[in-house]
Amino acid sequence: MSQKWWTLIKSAPLWLGASILTSGGAMAASDTSATNVTASSGEQLLAQAAPGTSTNVAPEANELLQMMERSRSGKRLNTGVYNDPMSQVNNVNQLRDVEPTAWAYEALRSLVERYGCIVGYPDRTFRGDRALTRWEFAAGLNACLNVLERLIQEGVAVVREDLEKLKRLADEFAAELAALGARIDNLESRVAFLEDHQFSTTTKLNGEVIFAYANAFSDDYAFDSTFDNRTPRQQAALEDRFRVGREGIAVSRTRLNFDTSFTGKDRLRVRVESNTTPNFTTATGSNMARLGFDPSGTDSTNDTFITDLYYRGSLFKNFTVYVGTTNMGLEDVFNPGNPYMEPSGTGALSRFVRRNPLVFRGPDGNGLGAKYKFSNFLTVTALYLADEADARNPLPGRGVFNGSFSTGVQAVVSPTRTLDINLTYLHSYFREGAVNLTGSTGSRIGQDPSTAYLPLGTIPSAWNRDSVGAQIDWQAFPWLHFTAWGGYAYAEAKNPDYDSHGDLWTFNGIVSFIDVLKEGAVLSFSGGMPPRIRRVENGPDDKDTTILVEAQYKYPITKNILITPGVYAIFDPNHYERNNDIWVGVVRTTFQF
Repeated sequence: MSQKWWTLIKSAPLWLGASILTSGGAMAASDTSATNVTASSGEQLLAQAAPGTSTNVAPEANELLQMMERSRSGKRLNTGVYNDPMSQVNNVNQLRDVEPTAWAYEALRSLVERYGCIVGYPDRTFRGDRALTRWEFAAGLNACLNVLERLIQEGVAVVREDLEKLKRLADEFAAELAALGARIDNLESRVAFLEDHQFSTTTKLNGEVIFAYANAFSDDYAFDSTFDNRTPRQQAALEDRFRVGREGIAVSRTRLNFDTSFTGKDRLRVRVESNTTPNFTTATGSNMARLGFDPSGTDSTNDTFITDLYYRGSLFKNFTVYVGTTNMGLEDVFNPGNPYMEPSGTGALSRFVRRNPLVFRGPDGNGLGAKYKFSNFLTVTALYLADEADARNPLPGRGVFNGSFSTGVQAVVSPTRTLDINLTYLHSYFREGAVNLTGSTGSRIGQDPSTAYLPLGTIPSAWNRDSVGAQIDWQAFPWLHFTAWGGYAYAEAKNPDYDSHGDLWTFNGIVSFIDVLKEGAVLSFSGGMPPRIRRVENGPDDKDTTILVEAQYKYPITKNILITPGVYAIFDPNHYERNNDIWVGVVRTTFQF
């Protein structure tokens, strides 16, 4: 008998779930909530037991508890015969369903009604009007057995007649209970083997679509501070040539990511993208007005490109390698922080606010990276990335090592679970004709001082840039997050005929309020200075100081649809106070799937 009870206990979880699928929902799961047991007139209650004991209970209840205890420490029935789905049956009753009119069915239903040991339909009723297979019936029987055992141990009164019903039912369904136990053992061993030895290569598709309406406002086209070096006639000619664009635009961006894993701990990403977002520099005269989701390496004609192709995997514990051939950015290997404003589809509306441009923007796209997590306190990352176009060009002055490239190291220090401190060093080389010291977030002078609208022109030159950046990300409270960064770079021309160098500076601060008016909604404010170049030898400086501020409210319509209205303003754009301020309003809707 102890073997039967042991089988009852073991078999319930799996086959009770099976009963939901095959019986049309007659029974769903055991309900282990507290049950108030009452006895009708004339029914005899067993004496209550002290919680956790079986000392002062009636003989039937004590016998029941002792049988359960012995069965847990005993051996299982030899049920190997049931592993064969076509094994012989000894009684035709084993092939029959349990009909609602059968004694066993009525007995189980009475237990369910009294003790609530099976949760049935949403109204918590057990509707005994459908036949059950013997396997389903055995699972339900075991659920009631477990509830009665708990009630006895907790000192709740149990009707003597109900214990007798359970014993009789256990005898009648002993064969099914034994077979179910054997099948559970077999399934458990199979699952354990698969978890330890097998991983199926899997490719997952996820995507993001942006619909946006944007409008830039300014009274005049923005020039650089070299405008003062021109004659009035030249200034008038430039003002006539360049007109500010003030028209609203409706744009879109579509991304489809194919993420493949070969080991379960790696990822091969292939991204297909199309984008119709224009570069607002053309309309305003300043890179500072650029949107955060406009294309960097592709045009905005809505053509489709493979924009990402790189692999990330762990060689051993805490050590991750990165290999990329298409658009593997510095921010894909380094940790750029800024969790609420860095993503292009759901983060900042302006390009500058997304990340520190002096250490997270530069020549990249093709190369290698490695990250090692020493502990929860310290993670170190190193990389070498070549400009994507140069890396596949075999001509002199190009290639992986002679074209534009970036190499650097980052240390992320995490004193607490809510505070990250990023310290980053980056050395970048920009070949002649491809200089962009500010990552397209500053003035034309800061981008390439050697070709910045000088009246007589200068000799184009390659440049080196050595940058350092520090950043803090602090989740001060569950509803409040701070990000702040600062960066400095020393830039030097690499041309024997043109000796020049200069200093670049940038800073920014962001505060985000989480769950404003709705869970998942984020209200963010940002303010900082885009990269500014000073003390340029044999070249122009940024004379004044630009401040860029942004405000946005990210509101989740559903779990996968976000709408983000916002505005950002550029005061004294291009670090030149003669320019009129630029205002950019945006309403961005993001669909994720």
